[in-house]
Amino acid sequence: MRKILITNDDGIHANGIVRLAKMAKEFGEVWVVAPDSERSAMSHSIILRHSIEAWEAEFPVEGVHAYACNGTPADCVRIGILNIVPGRPDHVFSGINYGCNLASDLQYSATAGAAFEAAFQGVHAIAFSEELGENCAVIDRYLREVMAELLDRSLTERQIWNVNFPKCELQDCKGILYDRCVAETGFFIDRYRETRLADGRLSYKVDGIPNREAKEGTDLRAILDRYVSVGIATNIS
Repeated sequence: MRKILITNDDGIHANGIVRLAKMAKEFGEVWVVAPDSERSAMSHSIILRHSIEAWEAEFPVEGVHAYACNGTPADCVRIGILNIVPGRPDHVFSGINYGCNLASDLQYSATAGAAFEAAFQGVHAIAFSEELGENCAVIDRYLREVMAELLDRSLTERQIWNVNFPKCELQDCKGILYDRCVAETGFFIDRYRETRLADGRLSYKVDGIPNREAKEGTDLRAILDRYVSVGIATNIS
């Protein structure tokens, strides 16, 4: 039986990781090692200067072996592969992230970073993300189909499968587009709001503008056009 290790960057109690674990149970024995709280935008960072801790945690999916960890998502993958899952996992799933991870924003994503750590450790990895919103109909319809398709599709060194689901009514989703390349533009156009504090210091907060321009064949174009986007991302670092 396949062994599937699951992590995320939204925390072990996030809705997305529960939904992912439920579906993954159809394909193998599921282990969860995930952060004890949100660790978004930590990319591929790991903790080196002090120890990290992991402990058995309650998880709302029967039969899943679950551990919380006070490290980063990449730390969770490292200890999951090297220490927790007996005999190492066959696959690592990261997500389901609340918010898309595509285009040039992939470099910041801890969802992708965790998957890249799995690839670095020689384990087949898939990152799953969904556009911000409350409608889960598209991912409920297509998650199993995408998972089944990608489990046996090979990757080369330092590569991951990167999957993004649009938030729209099911009837508005046009299906799945495979072999999407990573868009060179960002999902958001960078911008910071500036506020001058009472003591004279300046405060900045990210306030990106959604980008609605992308080339055909890219992950961003697929999401903007209301397709499920599936493509390969490569860690070039």
